[in-house]
Amino acid sequence: MSDEGSEQPKDPKPPETITQDLQFSQVSARVPDKISPGVHASGVLLLNGPNEFILDFLQQLVQPPKVATRVVMTPPTLGSFIRALDENMGMYEKKFGAPAALPAPPPGAKPTPIDDLYSQLKLPDEMLSGTYSNAVMITHSPSDFVFDFLATFYPRSAVSARVFMSAQQVPPFLNTMKRAFQQFLDKQAAEAGKGPPPSTN
Repeated sequence: MSDEGSEQPKDPKPPETITQDLQFSQVSARVPDKISPGVHASGVLLLNGPNEFILDFLQQLVQPPKVATRVVMTPPTLGSFIRALDENMGMYEKKFGAPAALPAPPPGAKPTPIDDLYSQLKLPDEMLSGTYSNAVMITHSPSDFVFDFLATFYPRSAVSARVFMSAQQVPPFLNTMKRAFQQFLDKQAAEAGKGPPPSTN
């Protein structure tokens, strides 16, 4: 039998990489056993680089003071966290009133340089890289706030860090984040406005 004059079928188009948007509930985030007890923090150091913010939650009642947990967030995630905490603080105040203010620092007290702070802090090697978070769930009682920092990856969100803070520590923490984030946005805007260097021709 001759196949003269017949056309051979062409090779089918090779399969392409398939992508799709994933949707899953953050409300049902899994809480690993080692994360479930959480850590209590009495302060926060907020650092930022060009692509991330680092939140070092501190335990300052122990000597030497130590970093209880380190959380790493992208700028958009920190912006979302600020908006959510601002809203949550408003709900808290409507229900319980404004929390008592923390004692003011002594007159004439100067901020400690960041290098000096970290020279005094105990930061374990296993905590240097921090834990990544791209979402946060916030709950509160009359006395405390709980932050569940989430890693929202398919197929299910998981809590990567859980932090407890007293209600009176939350307003200064929120204000610190607002200032740091605004400074970050201002710096970005200034750098974007610089444009290319002028021509030397």
